[in-house]
Amino acid sequence: MKTIKGPALFLAQFAGDEAPFDSWDGITAWAADCGYEGVQVPSWDGRLFDLAKAAASKDYCDEFTGRAAENGVEVTELSTHLQGQLVAVHPAYDTAFDGFADPSVRGDPKARQEWAVDQVKKALTASGNMGIPAHATFSGALAWPYAYPWPQRPAGLVEAAFDELAARWRPILDHAEDCGVDLCYEIHPGEDLHDGATFEMFLDRVRQHPRAKMLYDPSHYVLQCLDYLDNIDIYRDRIGMFHVKDAEFNPTGRQGVYGGYQSWVDRAGRFRSLGDGQVDFGAVFSKMAANDFDGWAVVEWECALKHPEDGAREGAQFVRDHIIRVTERAFDDFADGGTDDAANRKMLGIG
Repeated sequence: MKTIKGPALFLAQFAGDEAPFDSWDGITAWAADCGYEGVQVPSWDGRLFDLAKAAASKDYCDEFTGRAAENGVEVTELSTHLQGQLVAVHPAYDTAFDGFADPSVRGDPKARQEWAVDQVKKALTASGNMGIPAHATFSGALAWPYAYPWPQRPAGLVEAAFDELAARWRPILDHAEDCGVDLCYEIHPGEDLHDGATFEMFLDRVRQHPRAKMLYDPSHYVLQCLDYLDNIDIYRDRIGMFHVKDAEFNPTGRQGVYGGYQSWVDRAGRFRSLGDGQVDFGAVFSKMAANDFDGWAVVEWECALKHPEDGAREGAQFVRDHIIRVTERAFDDFADGGTDDAANRKMLGIG
């Protein structure tokens, strides 16, 4: 068994235009002060990180990680959630997602997709330059508008969507292999890879690519009424990253999984700060330890109620309290009788 590393914090929800959240030195020092040992970096945020430089210069990467270390934290992973989303965009979402892209490619879906692919590849190169073995992203979505089959889906529609999704990601996965980095897709509603079944459909089409991994986040499974503990056992060999995020699902006679178009505060399913929701993290961390996950436990703060800075500070201690320092010996070793093969055979009556 292996001990999970952590606690770490995903910085995407905290980067801002005011100190200490507007600079790399400021936000890493703040994270360390909150009790974190690592940070996951949103690669699109120029206030914190220069992706082009990181892909082109190992010296820049060494300086970047060195400054973090001086401030008391390690860089755990890079993220391309926003860029990965743009690898596959259904036309219904062109306008909504256009703001994720560089202004030079907005309004041009083909150019935007090419830009997104280049961004993810740059981030994988940068991860390799930093010696980081895993990278976080979204899959994007072509089939999501047809998730609920009304009207009836035409035969072959989903298959065509996943064939295309795999064709777009296969060259990126091959680049990940060249960089020695696992590409971890956050399994997330809104993405074509939103549960185990869709992840398996994708794996089949990328020929079980060894670099195609999962970013496991139980909160998204709570809101889908999916068994988030069984999922860990099913995909133990494919879980490459772990977001520690809580959620609750309280259906009523008025709304359930789909939320009735209500705000996050008023939805039946909503994200909560760690310990305020329904995820059984004692069981989650136990399964992760038993399954030899040795990556980082990364807090992704999202809560409909609590202030983010309170959620961050509480989250660091919450994760620290849940990480299991795995044992190196069995609890009953004291009663070891010191038998050998001959004695074992005698005990079985076959000596």
